[in-house]
Amino acid sequence: METFHNPDRFMSDLRQVLSQGRKRVGLLVGAGAPLALLVNAKNEIDAAGKPLIPGVEALTEQATSGLTPEQTAAVDAIKASLSKNANIETVLSRIRLLETALGTTKVEGLDSEGYKNLGREICKKIGEIVGVDLPKGDNPYSELVSWITGTVRSNSVEIFTTNYDFLFEEAFERVRSPYFDGFSGGSKPFFDPVSVAGDDLPARWAKLWKMHGSLGWALEDGAVVRGRGKEATELVYPDHLKYDLTQKQPYSALFERLKRFLLTPDSLLLAVGFSFRDAHICAVLDESLAMNANTAVLAFQYQTLDKEEPAVKLAKDRPNLSVYASDGAVIGGVPGKWRPGELPKNWGSIRDTFWAARWPKTPPVFLLGDFAAFSRFCALAQANELITQSLKRDEPAPEEAKTDENSQAQIEGDSK
Repeated sequence: METFHNPDRFMSDLRQVLSQGRKRVGLLVGAGAPLALLVNAKNEIDAAGKPLIPGVEALTEQATSGLTPEQTAAVDAIKASLSKNANIETVLSRIRLLETALGTTKVEGLDSEGYKNLGREICKKIGEIVGVDLPKGDNPYSELVSWITGTVRSNSVEIFTTNYDFLFEEAFERVRSPYFDGFSGGSKPFFDPVSVAGDDLPARWAKLWKMHGSLGWALEDGAVVRGRGKEATELVYPDHLKYDLTQKQPYSALFERLKRFLLTPDSLLLAVGFSFRDAHICAVLDESLAMNANTAVLAFQYQTLDKEEPAVKLAKDRPNLSVYASDGAVIGGVPGKWRPGELPKNWGSIRDTFWAARWPKTPPVFLLGDFAAFSRFCALAQANELITQSLKRDEPAPEEAKTDENSQAQIEGDSK
């Protein structure tokens, strides 16, 4: 017998949690988030524009173009050996393995020093691509920060992001809202793992944890410092090296912070724009959810359930992880298609914020896997009746959807 889930039920519960400010809430934000910001040539929000930061395939192509002939030949050979698994992360991983292993021996015309320079050049290009400015005016990041700052809270909102960009920092700084990212100091802000582990800050301070490093981080005199500008890319590392790197600061402290958050009773982690293909973060999620039944993770995925296999697999193993995809959900370990119920009174405008056609002349879908829709939903959580702005794209639906990235009892957790 086919199972159905009613999105109205779960979103009503979630809106209540988001509006109250009593629950410990965290966000896990992946590379799919900036894809939702469509901008024109003037860096203005434009529904007919291009993504502010490209997806993985486009980023891979752009970051590995414009190299010397020798470097291009080496990259092409790496891509060929990786086949369908070739992307900017795996390419950089292979480059750094060759840098470590070769010495003076040459492979595809480059020795260790050559691959070191190649990796440095690609990271420089990554910095140029992702080191963009947040669009002026209202945008998904500013709307999400409006929700964070607009509620009196018992606990700080914690943002765990795998992205290297400065978009969250700019959104907080535009409204002069305080946040802590693990660094302290003025001239050379240094990473302080003791402060990361603690909970001494006032609840009005948000916490921003850059799980994969960030633009602006640099290694000076054996310490990680920040504030070196968007040109500083030496601590931008690919996912596939994180198993080694997370044994070092600041990565070990940041991953430990994620684990501590998940092991705290009555916590709720909302994942958006995250593909669940980061093996280390997924290992932390899996272990923590197994250890603490009183925490919950809600994963908002852009694609259909059948295309979100990593998230779906984890949700089937851990019933306190729910996956909300465009066509259905896995809730309590049980997959099912979405089926809205009878429209409650004064609920139509609220339903439009999470259940509507994504593209013109297409059937309605669950929208919150789109970071723009998710941010709008959070920002409007306290409104009873809404006059919503359309989040539909002006152009027809693409052939390939963009990627990258329970009941009241589950959302609330066992807080009694």
